[in-house]
Amino acid sequence: MKKLAGKVTIVTGSSRGIGKEIAMKLAHEGAKVVVNYSSSPKKAEEVVNQIQQQGGEAMAIQADMSQVDQIQQLVTTAVEQYGQLDILVSNAGIEHFGKLEEITLQDFERVFSVNVAGQLFAAQAAARYLPSGGRIVLTSSDSARKSVFYHTLYAASKAAVSAMVLNLAPELGERGITINAIAPGGTATDMAQENAKRYTHPALQNVPPEAVLKSQISLQRLAQPKEIAAAVTFLVSDDASYINGSTLAVDGGWL
Repeated sequence: MKKLAGKVTIVTGSSRGIGKEIAMKLAHEGAKVVVNYSSSPKKAEEVVNQIQQQGGEAMAIQADMSQVDQIQQLVTTAVEQYGQLDILVSNAGIEHFGKLEEITLQDFERVFSVNVAGQLFAAQAAARYLPSGGRIVLTSSDSARKSVFYHTLYAASKAAVSAMVLNLAPELGERGITINAIAPGGTATDMAQENAKRYTHPALQNVPPEAVLKSQISLQRLAQPKEIAAAVTFLVSDDASYINGSTLAVDGGWL
């Protein structure tokens, strides 16, 4: 029996990268998956097609996770299509680097509208339908607990996520619903590739990337998206039924 047979799940921001692998993994474990995307319908449909080719069931739904009305419609449409909702994985997020004197109110609103408000209101919308035994997994980051130059805004948004799951746990726990977060470290995605140098201390800019990894990560490599997806799959399964309000670091052992 597959771990998630008979379950319905929404995975936000799942047209590429970590979100795609989460959607694929949950489908492999038997869940019907709603693949959410903001602006990449072709990529989202490719994920749906891959799931279907492997014998799974999935559909793509567009929703901008910075817009509360679209978040609510995403959840409503998923329930109308599949008749239930058992799992929410809130993966959508945006990156930001900027010096203190360069951060604008627009930057703050853009980052927090997706990384914080988007996840909060996704949890709110999903919780209206989740039964006892329902699961919510939000996405924090190892950036919330380590210092990186010019990364304050992003790190603050991800720290807020860990605070949210900690404080929502008793409220949702009364209904038998668990809420946790994952905190990925460096992961081999296109987003990570675009920003790899910015995560490196300025004094190490000329050091080979492999040497930097060895000095910062116990496993001396980036995570693969499938490894993050495996951690999420554990948290939404019955195996994690007594884990609530936690943020699970999936970072290879940060030094």
